[in-house]
Amino acid sequence: MSFDIRGKTALVTGANRGIGKATVETFLEHGAVKVYAAVRDPNSTTALVEAHGAKIVPLHLDLAKPDTIAAAARTASDVELVVNNAGVLRMGSPLEENTIADLQVQMEINVYGLIRTAQAFAPVLKANGGGALVQLNSVASLGTYPPFATYGAPKAASFAITQALRDTLSEQGTAVVSVHPGPIDTDMGADAGLLDIAESPSVVADAILDALEADEFLVFPDSMAKQMGVAYQGFADEFITAKSPVN
Repeated sequence: MSFDIRGKTALVTGANRGIGKATVETFLEHGAVKVYAAVRDPNSTTALVEAHGAKIVPLHLDLAKPDTIAAAARTASDVELVVNNAGVLRMGSPLEENTIADLQVQMEINVYGLIRTAQAFAPVLKANGGGALVQLNSVASLGTYPPFATYGAPKAASFAITQALRDTLSEQGTAVVSVHPGPIDTDMGADAGLLDIAESPSVVADAILDALEADEFLVFPDSMAKQMGVAYQGFADEFITAKSPVN
């Protein structure tokens, strides 16, 4: 199900910085008529509003608070595309003292937040013709290292949910895209100590747009991600993007 952003209304979580901000700007550059900037603090979208005026609609949404997601879905009832970009990073290996606490935080935001967003907005997308749902996952969802274990595990769970959403939402004509960036020049990339190999957030935004237009489920936007994507492609063709279910 190819999706053309021109003339469409989108919602992007975590829109005030990094990949979210770049995605908002890319959508507007390519013809989106309105973007809901869904963030925990609507005041953080001032720069976007100043740059783009009424095309930006600040919206309060906190992935850890289901009531704010439900309220956002009621307000943004004209949305045709939802990009769930917001997330948190807590690094740690399995044996560290804070591992379970860090996992709980990231499951709450990175996994349950996705589920809550999908549940709230699936009816909206259906009512508006199907549209699309884009989930920001990570290369860490496919393979991880000890320092990233507490981040990779929730991202792997998020990827599993995204796969299920792809099959489930196809029944209502909603395309689903799973994006797997590597190191990106964002606050999260800085926290992970990866800025020396990080690429611009615009690389991810452009890849999202291309995937929507090309009806692609898996997106590997940057150099590191592309390398993993090449290695992963055979498995994906057989078990992820194949139409027949796994028995």
